[in-house]
Amino acid sequence: MYRFNRPARLLLVSAALLPAVATAADIQEVIVSASRTEKPLSTIPNTVTVINSAELDQQLTVANDLSTVLGNLIPGFSPSRQKMTNAGETLRGRKPLYMIDGVPQSNPLRDGGREGNTIDPAVIERVEVLHGANAIHGLGASGGVINLITKKPGDDFEQSIRFSTGFQSEDVGESADYGLNYSISNSIGAADFIASLSWRDNGVAYDGKGQIIGADNTQGDTMDSKSVNGFVKGGYDWDDQRIELMVNRYKIENKNNWVSVPGKVSAGVPSGAVKGDIIGEGARNEVTAISLNYTNDDFLGHKLRVQGFSQDFAATYGAEAVPLATFQDPAYGPNLIDQSQNNSEKIGAKITLVKDRVANVPVNVVYGVDLLKDKTWQELIQTGRAWVPPSEYENAAPYLQAEFTGIEKLTLTSGVRYEKSKLKVNDFTTLRSYGSRFVKGGSPEFSETLYNYGGTYQITNAWRVFANYAEAFSMPDVGRVLRGINQPNQSVESFLDLKPVLTEGSEFGVEFKTGAVSAQLSYYESSSEFGERLERDADGIFTMLREKTEIDGIEFTTSWAATDVDLLGLRYAEATGRYDSNKDGRVDSDLGGTNISPDRVNISWDRSWSASIDTRLQANYLFDRDVKNSAGAITNRFNGYTTYDMSATMAAFDGTISLAVQNLTDEYYFTYYSQSSPNDIRNFTGVGRSFSLGYQRSF
Repeated sequence: MYRFNRPARLLLVSAALLPAVATAADIQEVIVSASRTEKPLSTIPNTVTVINSAELDQQLTVANDLSTVLGNLIPGFSPSRQKMTNAGETLRGRKPLYMIDGVPQSNPLRDGGREGNTIDPAVIERVEVLHGANAIHGLGASGGVINLITKKPGDDFEQSIRFSTGFQSEDVGESADYGLNYSISNSIGAADFIASLSWRDNGVAYDGKGQIIGADNTQGDTMDSKSVNGFVKGGYDWDDQRIELMVNRYKIENKNNWVSVPGKVSAGVPSGAVKGDIIGEGARNEVTAISLNYTNDDFLGHKLRVQGFSQDFAATYGAEAVPLATFQDPAYGPNLIDQSQNNSEKIGAKITLVKDRVANVPVNVVYGVDLLKDKTWQELIQTGRAWVPPSEYENAAPYLQAEFTGIEKLTLTSGVRYEKSKLKVNDFTTLRSYGSRFVKGGSPEFSETLYNYGGTYQITNAWRVFANYAEAFSMPDVGRVLRGINQPNQSVESFLDLKPVLTEGSEFGVEFKTGAVSAQLSYYESSSEFGERLERDADGIFTMLREKTEIDGIEFTTSWAATDVDLLGLRYAEATGRYDSNKDGRVDSDLGGTNISPDRVNISWDRSWSASIDTRLQANYLFDRDVKNSAGAITNRFNGYTTYDMSATMAAFDGTISLAVQNLTDEYYFTYYSQSSPNDIRNFTGVGRSFSLGYQRSF
């Protein structure tokens, strides 16, 4: 399916492999938990990216935005929208599943695009990203899994304080942001704990021409916002067992000091903002995640992992300055301003059993069951109307994963997962703008058996190849489907658009690692016979369309320790996505930017100037893209752009000082999302040159 129509770029990627001539040496093994239990990265037949603590801290000195961090280090992830909302941000062209310590944060029943802002990055220790569809975690991981691993207690009593500030030269006062994080941890005998409190206040942002960037008052904006995060984790060990509790409470809210000013796409005029009063409440996220974990390394000859979790999620959207036609109802007057709020309450459990060398043969198994109950609804908070009725989703998924290691240097994996789901929706009536349609409720049930196969072969100490096939099961955006019903005599039981999304993915990769060079090149495909695609309507609200989709692409990453103090890195990704526009069973039109990321390359240079001074220079280049329909006509054109960032850290004053410049050359550009979904209200430009300063000390 893949069309190699970009020879110059592929030549660049191939050339990057040429330095891989160093002598093989021992490589430090990376242990990840992406496969439900701790395993060496070299035995997993998937592309897995681990963003360690040092890399995360370095990126956060440039931009305190998790989506920007992911885009800088994982080019297959969509460019950040630089807003509170992350709608349209995908991994390999499909929605990833966000988790915090394994607790799901994504809300597939009503995807409001806010799962990228559920925790302050200051409490994250590392990020594990499993690329592509998989049946290991379930719950909509069609694009992959982004697991945010929180910090752990140290062995001794330790306090840490971190202060950061940033500004832009156009107006230091209005653009200034401030962040403060304090944490304390200790281990006392068999018990340990860590607690953290984070606070941040953000100013406004200016683009490369010194113009204030448009405020997204409705979907949510991190400009002119304040956030607070409380985090605590504590555990107790005895014998081969451990119990651990994690609680994280996060809130981010727009301060409503700036009013959006529409731009004009046809004239190249960006959206702006002016000071003023905004009707209603500020857009905000309020999220509480709780996880209780029990582990036993000697349970009837198994390793046992049990996790119980809950998530309480509320995303409030701001009020449009102009009345939305969707919200209008004569019963409330002719110029109604209303606000939408997504709510989701999850409880669940994950039970994992691990048995090595079953019956004393070289077969290891991981098996167990995942249980989930999710209640989701969307309401209009100013008038109390239900936009999306309460939808209750129950899911039980037993699974078995086997690993064969009986042949030297070869690891084979195979697994099966059975998804049994039930969706319950009571009778409801849609908004008047959809015709006040009565919809008969129901309790449709769905089931699917998912399979995965994979293998990895260590050809030499330096070379490894891997391949996999996996299926992912996810519910469509049920809320978006239900709220938009505009035809009479519909029933939840028989509504075809509620049919789950089954994604099939395959991948082949080759990896090279020595003491000086590491490189990985992978090719992937994924397809859904009855997938989902977002399309914006005239009111600016997206509609979900159920269509066949196919996506394929390549990802390449390499790093080269050119000298003892210089590290060069290159990361590249390109993807092609198509969908079936006329429902004839064949894909015929390009997926647009709200569904698929652009082709791009990230280049970096890290240097240690001394034992106390380190710097990084990175470039992020997005290629042009034309989106064509089934007739070959261009329906959207994206003009690529390049940004550069520079950062430095220096040991001083018993701590670490960090300095960074984002968008070093003050590039003026319209963001990928704004170009991909042209809209006068959200014709946003990107953040121009900005400066940041930080200080961190542990004592």
